[in-house]
Amino acid sequence: MKRFYKSVSVGDGNAVLLDGRALKTPRGLPLDLPTHTLAEAVTKEWSGQGDEIDPQAMPLTKLANTAIDGVAPRREEVVAEIAAFAKHDHLCYRTDKPAELLRRQSEAWDPLLDWAAERYGAPLMTVEGITSVAQPESSIVALRKAVEAFDSFALSALHVIASICGSLVLALAVADKRLTAEEAFELSQIDESFQAEKWGLDSEAEARAKRLERELMIAARFMDLSRP
Repeated sequence: MKRFYKSVSVGDGNAVLLDGRALKTPRGLPLDLPTHTLAEAVTKEWSGQGDEIDPQAMPLTKLANTAIDGVAPRREEVVAEIAAFAKHDHLCYRTDKPAELLRRQSEAWDPLLDWAAERYGAPLMTVEGITSVAQPESSIVALRKAVEAFDSFALSALHVIASICGSLVLALAVADKRLTAEEAFELSQIDESFQAEKWGLDSEAEARAKRLERELMIAARFMDLSRP
């Protein structure tokens, strides 16, 4: 799509204005943002476009559209999708061999599970091997309650982080400033890092990891910018 506007600014209600007209979401809803800082960041994305508009170069705009068009109208469903990660949280599943990988998993992940148990009253069980483990219902309820406290904008980011990490605990740790986005991604990649040490780097896997890490970092930034 060719660029169809000259000026970009922030209007009333933290709306993004193109040539003085309010930008709208794909569903035609006003792109009213929760904070001025997020509105400014989205404005920079639109200002930075060249003669052709590249949606891929506007990840914050995409997340804002998702929050307004996709999350807000189906909030309960999205909360349930995010909370479901607690039932099979990546941090709860450990290898039974080799012992070195199990040691790394335990040393890295146990402190986060301890934190979740204390912070949210949600202890989670761990298991070794390919066996599944049923988590305490009280813990699932507690973690869902934690997710319900987020608004639509934070939920859109939380969903991305939990999906990339395969872990609600890591996503909540990022939201709570317990971890940085980089730290959370590194913790989610312990198995892959161990395999790379043993067998060497795979260029395709490395490229995919870099893409996912970038998406996670953008989601974490979006969450920060959307908070008052």
